[in-house]
Amino acid sequence: MKIIFMGTPDFSVPVLEALHAAHQILAVYCQPPRPAGRGKADRPTPVHARALELGLPVRHPASLKSAEVQAEFAALGADVAVAVAYGLILPQAVLDAPARGCLNIHASLLPRWRGAAPIHRAIMAGDARTGVCIMQMEAGLDTGPVLLREETAIGVTETTADLHDRLSQMGARLIVQALERLGDLHPETQPEAGVTYAAKIDKAEARIDWTRPAVEVDRQIRGLSPFPGAWCDIAGERVKLLRSRLAEGAGAPGQVLHGLTIACGSGAVEITEAQREGKRPATSRDFLNGIRLPDRLG
Repeated sequence: MKIIFMGTPDFSVPVLEALHAAHQILAVYCQPPRPAGRGKADRPTPVHARALELGLPVRHPASLKSAEVQAEFAALGADVAVAVAYGLILPQAVLDAPARGCLNIHASLLPRWRGAAPIHRAIMAGDARTGVCIMQMEAGLDTGPVLLREETAIGVTETTADLHDRLSQMGARLIVQALERLGDLHPETQPEAGVTYAAKIDKAEARIDWTRPAVEVDRQIRGLSPFPGAWCDIAGERVKLLRSRLAEGAGAPGQVLHGLTIACGSGAVEITEAQREGKRPATSRDFLNGIRLPDRLG
């Protein structure tokens, strides 16, 4: 099939590679390069960089709203467009341009967790399962009918980074299946019941409140790892906590019980990976070798 691919971050790269291996990609659309690094030079997005390595033409308009950009998109004559974490709203003219419409790969079990941060929100909410949906795109936010879906359990110590990588590979496999079966799949309208929205993560959510139950603190740490990273104050230093698990123990909220096991409002969590400012992530053993913990974390 002749495909327009639309994606931007690391999550989209395995999908691009899978489609490139199986179909003809006419063009790759992604977000424009952004200033990054110490020199603040423009850096291409992960999809942009991989597309160039694959020898694919790249377009990165700041918006899809102009008639000129929409005409260029339509002129490609695509059978289908595939979008995954692209980052721009697709106007109706873009949705209508490919002969067989636009498909989206969404990292949740729709209609649960429509929106920007479905992986983070699923972990933070304590969901036992999540998955990937292949959806026909329409004007609403992740409201289109679902063509194909696959579920997976969320591990009790799994972080957003872990789940991100698994769902990315799942999405790549599932979209290839969906395209092979496109004429035989029956779109399922999303039910009204069970709709939730995965709001973009706000950095204000990242500070740990040790008065909360351990189960909530554990979900916060895993759900915000690696970015923006849940954090606490340790002797005046902001430290990111990147991996954790529930642990036995009780004490005053924030009290260091032993090692990196910390008391919460109820129960305790054991921190298994942490990162000091300007340092690399470290296991709990390595972290404790380089710092003297106070009796209580802030």
